[in-house]
Amino acid sequence: MTVQSRGKSIKDIYDQVSSGILNFFVSIFDFIFGTLQRWIGIKGMPYVFVLPNLLIFGIFILFPMLLNFVYAFTGGTNFFPDQRPWVGTANFDQLMTCESFLDPNTCREDLFWRAIFNTAGYVVFQVALMVLAALITAVVLNRKIKARGFFRSVYFYPVLLSPIVVALIWKWILQENGLFNGILVALGSDKAPFLVDAQWARFWVVIISVWAFMGFYTLILLAGLQAIPADLYEAASIDGANNWQTFSKITLPLLMPSMIVVLVLSLIRAVQIFDVVFAFTGGGPGTATMYLVQYIYSKGFASPSRQFGLAAAASLIMAGVLIFLTLIQQFAQKEEA
Repeated sequence: MTVQSRGKSIKDIYDQVSSGILNFFVSIFDFIFGTLQRWIGIKGMPYVFVLPNLLIFGIFILFPMLLNFVYAFTGGTNFFPDQRPWVGTANFDQLMTCESFLDPNTCREDLFWRAIFNTAGYVVFQVALMVLAALITAVVLNRKIKARGFFRSVYFYPVLLSPIVVALIWKWILQENGLFNGILVALGSDKAPFLVDAQWARFWVVIISVWAFMGFYTLILLAGLQAIPADLYEAASIDGANNWQTFSKITLPLLMPSMIVVLVLSLIRAVQIFDVVFAFTGGGPGTATMYLVQYIYSKGFASPSRQFGLAAAASLIMAGVLIFLTLIQQFAQKEEA
């Protein structure tokens, strides 16, 4: 027997074995699903395929959400719901009791309101800078520039990094003996308190989060820019429109649906900021960068007293804000349509 014929025979045996194994598994699945179809009918089969996802959703999302409602209206430090006394709206009353809502020091749960004010300030500056930076980057990357594919990849690369990795990299750069302070000392300047000064810490939290997440929103806006017909720009050029007139009269109006999506998504993400800040500053210095999710985490998990009810009530308040932002997005999209 020649090498060629031997090779063919081995290949034939391999093909036969593979085909036999495949047919075996196909026959098993055909028997199982054929029997199910006879029992529940063809209209019930979609529910069979959706059932695994529904189980995962129910166990890891729906059940914790329902449990969170129970915790929000119960008190004590016990973990199991049946061991927790019913307190009604006491947790919400504790969070909302203030002599002046503009002064956290007058609030019964002052740390909660400090977290709210910190979160509000972060959302305003971070979202504004995020949308502006993503828009400028998308417009530049939409032009015919050299190495355009390379720069598109570079701007999206930070999105692929873990938020914890991003925070640790920047913490290494900005710490007292980090890279930036090393450059400042080399230039004859003093070290800057990037991580121990409240204003610097807030500033860098915004910059780092924009750097880490901007690529995602840039991609959305870039897709919106590429969907604008090129004929409109050609017609504007023939009519003598300059770059600003073209951008303000054509690009921005047609890009507005994508801008609304970016705005609302960035708002929702900014309200939920936690991982980057927690790894970068830990909420410090003091409470300067403690935001709402970190407050919930600290009350429910980091505090020795484990105030699950207070943390659950705060999370429901945050959920209400996120639902409100989602409804705004839905309404805005309908208006644009």
